[in-house]
Amino acid sequence: MQPAPSDLAAAIRRAIDGKTKPLGALGRIETLAAQIAELQGTLAPRMETCTLTIFAADHGIALEGVSAYPQAVTRQMVLNFLAGGAAATVFAAAQGIPVQVVDAGVAGEPIADPHLLSHRIAAGTRSFLAGPAMDEAQARQALETGRRLGAAAPGEAAAFGEMGIGNTASAAMLGHKLTGLDLDGLVGRGTGLDDPGLARKRRVLAAAAARTPARLDPERALAEYGGFEIAAMAGAMLGAATAGRIVLVDGFIATAAAAAALALEPAARRAMVFAHVSAEAGHRPLLDHLGAAPLLALDMRLGEGTGALLAWPLLRAAAAMLRDMASFESAGVSGPA
Repeated sequence: MQPAPSDLAAAIRRAIDGKTKPLGALGRIETLAAQIAELQGTLAPRMETCTLTIFAADHGIALEGVSAYPQAVTRQMVLNFLAGGAAATVFAAAQGIPVQVVDAGVAGEPIADPHLLSHRIAAGTRSFLAGPAMDEAQARQALETGRRLGAAAPGEAAAFGEMGIGNTASAAMLGHKLTGLDLDGLVGRGTGLDDPGLARKRRVLAAAAARTPARLDPERALAEYGGFEIAAMAGAMLGAATAGRIVLVDGFIATAAAAAALALEPAARRAMVFAHVSAEAGHRPLLDHLGAAPLLALDMRLGEGTGALLAWPLLRAAAAMLRDMASFESAGVSGPA
């Protein structure tokens, strides 16, 4: 019989406080250990295996000049992921983390590669400047596809990354419409826009925002302004959380997906670990709105799941601390007076 959640939380706190260290001396590692143990329902949590799933799709809004890179880069980067040459795949390989790449809607003809998971909703979204990026059926399809993939991912933790030229524009719009946060504060340079490019991006997004009410429910927000990869990532977070896995949330775009996921199912919050705060302008205000305290601050703004991968060793250490570290009693060490 499993202990009640309140009893388990108290037992976890006692176990952490009884380790051979001053009270609270391991700081955030203690909080992380407690979160993992509560999710797994045990005083001996395990964090042995993490997987990375990278969702890729194209955005019609990219054709409005909101990115410093052409839309063709999405497809090119998918091939780079498959070849193992991207930052995310290099970081994953260094830690023995398996990677799967999902085509959720890359523009052009389907990519023929046996290692690519093809779950294409369409060959990219439409520009949300003039109308919805996708219809609501497509948004639901992307969510459900992601949910299945997230639920099926092996291991105790799941990291999710993304690729899609124009997706910082989509993430800014989702953050704005889901939370009511000021749009200008969420719009950043993305792939490296110069000042005129940033001003254009702000004008385009302000015009797009004016099409719809100030706040939208999550499914409509995803349909109006989302990307197939962002909607699929939101679904994958929900699928992994429901399966009892820790969800490592990466940067700005992944946090926008997390905001959509939490708007759909608030209970998924207990599974989410926010890996880092990125240098993209909108990430900090979105994290603050969600009450999320990121583990790392490395001035990164790449996406792909890179920050999530760098946080993975902290999860392993936190679980090992609670599971394997001696207590004052078991080690015969004198406790505090």
